[in-house]
Amino acid sequence: MQNIYTLIMAGGSGTRFWPRSKTRKPKQYLNIFGEDSLLEDTIKRFSSFTAEENIYIVSSAAQAEVLEKQATMLPKKNLIYEPIGRNTLPCIGLAAMYAEQENKDGIMVVSPSDHLITNTELFKDTVLAATKIADERDGIVTIGISPTYPATGYGYVKTADNITGDEKIPQFKVERFVEKPDEATATSYLEQGGFYWNSGLFVFKVSVFLDAVEKFAPSLYADLRKIQADFGNPTYPQTLDTIYRAVESISVDYGIMEHADNIYLVEGNFDWNDLGSWESVYLTDDKKDENGNAGSQETVLVDTKNSYVYSDKGLVAVVGLEDVIVVQDGNTTLVCKRDRAEDVKKVVDQLKAKNRDGYL
Repeated sequence: MQNIYTLIMAGGSGTRFWPRSKTRKPKQYLNIFGEDSLLEDTIKRFSSFTAEENIYIVSSAAQAEVLEKQATMLPKKNLIYEPIGRNTLPCIGLAAMYAEQENKDGIMVVSPSDHLITNTELFKDTVLAATKIADERDGIVTIGISPTYPATGYGYVKTADNITGDEKIPQFKVERFVEKPDEATATSYLEQGGFYWNSGLFVFKVSVFLDAVEKFAPSLYADLRKIQADFGNPTYPQTLDTIYRAVESISVDYGIMEHADNIYLVEGNFDWNDLGSWESVYLTDDKKDENGNAGSQETVLVDTKNSYVYSDKGLVAVVGLEDVIVVQDGNTTLVCKRDRAEDVKKVVDQLKAKNRDGYL
């Protein structure tokens, strides 16, 4: 445990989960299922094999208040705030600079904060298998989810050599990362085999990852070193703000994973859902009524089928509708067809364009 570090990326805005997801309390801080938020679930999941003093969270400065309420078990110094979102590579690189000061050869596990994962023992075994590859082979390891249908909303990873050996969990060398495909291409991936969904979970030795940043993103590496040099100084907040705002916004997939040759994949067969929209919440909910409806209890549904209805306060009644999503939160209400759930982010875009910040 002392050699394993976890980075939880919690700076997302969760626009597809409006109106519950707001600027100061986006999706990852919500209790979509159960009492705990998605972030709290994530912290607990990793606490089973990572010392709490080795768990870092990177988030937005605008979310500091809610993060500190939900991460009380972690040292405050492990809560890292970006002045502005710059995608996953700068985020991971900044956290790696922190971890390097503790142990440059420590193994870092990188995870989104808003995924729903069950089979936690299998998840733990899968991550530990990945840490072994990262340690013994100096590899950068991704956890690939075995695809169950031709999804077009995920990136894919194509595997090459099988390196499983005597291990119980399948392990591979990676051939390439591929972008989100259309349905025909995704179908062909499933037919071919050897393709996995890109989960956004990565494992690597801190020193190996920083070497890759230096090689493939040298400008970012230089900027991160300047930020690291000011850690702990009174000038650090200003240094971070000035330098970080100017770095290139780039994902770890584009910046590192598509270029490096020491990339491996461990097969993830635990139950996994990235909860990308209200539709995915509906599909995941296992407490649907006899008419296929899901959501909160404070609802009255008359001749309504296969719908997701949620009420934050008070009562919501729905009559004579099918395949809809209704979400009421404070002074905001969403009504949309289930097959248009991805377009909820367009509502947020319009509100931003019209400066309706009170609803965001």
